[in-house]
Amino acid sequence: MDFRNQNYRLASGVEYIGETGDEVHLRVSMPTDEDGHLGRQCPSCSQIWRMHAGDYQALPDDLRLWCVYCGYEDDHSEFITKQQLDRAMRAVGDVGVQLMQDALDRAFRPLARSSRSSFVSIEYRSKPFYPDPLPGINEERLIRERNCNTWSVRYAIFGDHRYCPVCGPLPPDVVAFDALAAEITRLDALATLPASELTRLHEQGVFQRLWVDTIENLVGIFETLARPVFRTHVGNADQVLRSKGNVFQRLEDAADIYVAHGLGDFRAAVDPTVWQRLRRTWATRHVFTHNDGIVDQRYLDAVPGSPLKVGQRLTVSEAFCREAIEDTRRLCEELLALGRPDRLHA
Repeated sequence: MDFRNQNYRLASGVEYIGETGDEVHLRVSMPTDEDGHLGRQCPSCSQIWRMHAGDYQALPDDLRLWCVYCGYEDDHSEFITKQQLDRAMRAVGDVGVQLMQDALDRAFRPLARSSRSSFVSIEYRSKPFYPDPLPGINEERLIRERNCNTWSVRYAIFGDHRYCPVCGPLPPDVVAFDALAAEITRLDALATLPASELTRLHEQGVFQRLWVDTIENLVGIFETLARPVFRTHVGNADQVLRSKGNVFQRLEDAADIYVAHGLGDFRAAVDPTVWQRLRRTWATRHVFTHNDGIVDQRYLDAVPGSPLKVGQRLTVSEAFCREAIEDTRRLCEELLALGRPDRLHA
């Protein structure tokens, strides 16, 4: 096959590269968004994230990518998005049509010419092929941009993520502080909704549910950081934690186990007022997770001075959530500081 010399027509964005035997090699451009990002889609969980095209092209050709959400790892070519695949297949289809047309021309044109001197005349005409423009890329634009410090690769994500697309698993502190920032972003986004929509969501209890979710998430974020910090500094951590259950979801128990193994007391590291608010946050999470928001004696023991009584249903506010996020951020910062060599205790 001599594709180059056949004057085949290619759509804008398609470039002929060469041939190997019967294979034709093309390069199909993939449009980026207005920020220069290119979509990537996980073949395992099907979720999409984006990478800055310039940074991506500078990476090694044998690059393997990680899904930022589920951690699936494979060759970078496996992470093509559906819209990108459709665009590439259109280019392949255009070539296929012209190859088929060329084969028909070679078969029927000589036959048509030879039939002119016989009793039966055969006519054969082929129309020139003009490819339509390739389909564009109209994937969801992701606005949370992150940066891989090792490779200086910018990538944008939508939702909770645990992996760098180039390096793999993120450090626990990066995961924790990114998740805290995401909680703030979610609260801020709600404020941008039209007034009519805000009223409807309030009436349906959506805001209360979202605020409760925020409180529950904060406990999980703390656990995400507290557990690996403990494992890093306690040699027999697996043995110690084997019978402790979800100890890092219980604030006082987590503080006790840190003290018991020489990691310092993060209760004393934060302001007493902040610590008391943290106790209230953890108690609030426990009530909603295990008691449908109904106040019990355990909650009142953790929140002395509360005007509530056993049997009442707890409510959560946006202001409470924002304060709890900031308190949890301070707690995480102190947790990391306890792991420094100058803060460790024998």
